[in-house]
Amino acid sequence: MRASRLISLVSLLQIRGTMTAAELARELEVSERTITRDVLALSAAGVPVYSERGRAGGYRLIEGHRSRLTGLHRAEAEALFLAGVPGPARDMGLSEAVAAARLKFSASLAPPFRDAPNRVGQRFHLDAPRWFREPETPPRLAEVARAVWGDLTIAAWYRRGEGEVRRELEPHGLVLKAGVWYLAARSGHRFLVYRVDRFTRVEVSEERFSRDETFDLPEFWERRAAEFARSLLTTRIVVRVTRPGLRKLQVVADRAALGEAVAGEPDEQGRTTVTLPVESLDVAYDQMLELGPEAEVLAPAALRERMAASAARLTDLYR
Repeated sequence: MRASRLISLVSLLQIRGTMTAAELARELEVSERTITRDVLALSAAGVPVYSERGRAGGYRLIEGHRSRLTGLHRAEAEALFLAGVPGPARDMGLSEAVAAARLKFSASLAPPFRDAPNRVGQRFHLDAPRWFREPETPPRLAEVARAVWGDLTIAAWYRRGEGEVRRELEPHGLVLKAGVWYLAARSGHRFLVYRVDRFTRVEVSEERFSRDETFDLPEFWERRAAEFARSLLTTRIVVRVTRPGLRKLQVVADRAALGEAVAGEPDEQGRTTVTLPVESLDVAYDQMLELGPEAEVLAPAALRERMAASAARLTDLYR
């Protein structure tokens, strides 16, 4: 731990030039007394660090000194790719590795380019959770992430309905979708997807598993997400849609539903009859309300009657 802190201290001085004991202590989350001891240890080891007195004083390295202690550890190198997503990195317990990786990477850059990480950070930011929803970190996420990084098998207890099941899993990857964490794991000979917030208990073993080298996480997730979306489309409706309604339907309906939709040729009035798969009649009702007078429900009869009743209520409301 101390060796890592000493390297970070040298890296900070390389990047920023002069720093006070208070600034270093704040960055490294230690006391000023610890910083003083660390500087003495660095000097004894031959690192040319010295102090300057006065208002603009502090610790600094001799001009031109370049430390060779900036090599990245494996975990830090991997974590560097998460530097643009600090929230998810923090949730997976990788904040310290990401911070150290960014620091070492910055220290290795030539002086004119040392502001590159800050420039990027101030121009691009990923905010993964959905609007109007307080993000919650699954309590078992850090354990699962450790197993994913280390290729370690896990025993996981998973909520299913009113009960709980136990699974022996080989965790291959994590996916953050609209603020929800999912685990892609091999169980037996199959790859399955689990919501991490439904794990009630996780035991990470020290037994490593052999990853399937043909497994491609982005491709697997895209395929499974599409399959899942299609599996929800259990009902079909028939609607007659105007040209403006057809354009709006591209926004209202799910992408998977649009992929399965069947549209006829426009009639003389420019209206198109579309057979659209939907999750349920309740979902279809909400979607058709958004289309308003640009869509007429033809089938099923129950949905058409419900839309007619809503239209009558609106007529009474605005009469």
